[in-house]
Amino acid sequence: MTGPLAGVRVVELAGIGPGPYTCMLLADAGADVLRVDRLVGDRPPPAAGPHWDLLNRSRPSVAVDLKSPDGVALLLDLVSGADALVEGWRPGVAERLGIGPDDCAARNPRLVFGRMTGWGQDGPLAQSAGHDINYIAVSGTLWSIGRAGERPVPPLNLVGDFGGGGMMLAFGVVAAILEARQSGQGQVVDAAMVDGAASLMTMTYAFRQGGLWSQERGVNILDTGAPFYEVYETSDGKWFAVGAIERQFYAELIRLTGLGHEELPDQMDRPQWPAMKERFAAIFRTRTREEWTDIFAGTDGCGAPVLSPWEAHEHPHNRHRQTFVEVEGVIQPGPAPRFSRTPGSVQRPAPRAGQNTDEALKAWGVDDARVASLRAGGAIG
Repeated sequence: MTGPLAGVRVVELAGIGPGPYTCMLLADAGADVLRVDRLVGDRPPPAAGPHWDLLNRSRPSVAVDLKSPDGVALLLDLVSGADALVEGWRPGVAERLGIGPDDCAARNPRLVFGRMTGWGQDGPLAQSAGHDINYIAVSGTLWSIGRAGERPVPPLNLVGDFGGGGMMLAFGVVAAILEARQSGQGQVVDAAMVDGAASLMTMTYAFRQGGLWSQERGVNILDTGAPFYEVYETSDGKWFAVGAIERQFYAELIRLTGLGHEELPDQMDRPQWPAMKERFAAIFRTRTREEWTDIFAGTDGCGAPVLSPWEAHEHPHNRHRQTFVEVEGVIQPGPAPRFSRTPGSVQRPAPRAGQNTDEALKAWGVDDARVASLRAGGAIG
């Protein structure tokens, strides 16, 4: 394993979305993460080659029956040699299986128990089902995203699942591991997507406190209200984004669009913003996206082409940075952030559930005889 987290061991109880993203981040950064998938009796043998779910990359998968006493015993043995465990089930599920925080702490007092949920481990909604859209709705985030006079727009599931969920849990797990190495005591990291989404809104709440953010949607500086922070259609039906907030960058935007010779209102004259947006829209419709890309290239006009997910890897800057990598023929976002001395990497392609059971258990100290016994008893796949 390579990366700054080399030597850190994490047991992952398989889930969907933000939990796997947390473990992908940790594994890309060099942590030895063992993904424990559910054992499904009628599941066919794992096919050859990587699985399509890129969130499961960089770590092996074992299939374990956690409703079996032998499976639970195996999991607790694995935990005894780990720095952290990550799970994304509803509150109480791990406890009912006998692998909750207290059960694991009894085997390993230094263990960090990372928990990913939408609503958190307690509160009126803790046991309710939900998805990203629900968590960002309650946090005040969803209301703020959208154009004037229109309904709020869900920003995919980036804010709740991945920003407020997966990233927050990864940060929490690493922080708790650092503390455990000093104190000798583990703890529970309760990462709730509603909390994380609210945290991501801190600057917006600050703007509101400072009188810089209106209660009306789509009229503010960052929510498409401003003409200099907007997406404009180009002559070829594509899109170009501008974000020239600072005055010197706005002046460059004016120069590059050919408006420098006109008498214009002040940049922050809010009543004039709608008219200025119409003026910019008309100008950007006169050229193609590629032409505007060339005009803005190498300037401080803060303009960029809006690229699709199947175009982004071809952009010269992304190619230079290797922002996207190809693993066994699959182009995907590469590890982030970058480390100068201990770079992370995609350690292995995403496996199918249970694909690495034997090799991974052996690497975690489970001998051949026990592997054979567990398989004979149906506790592993």
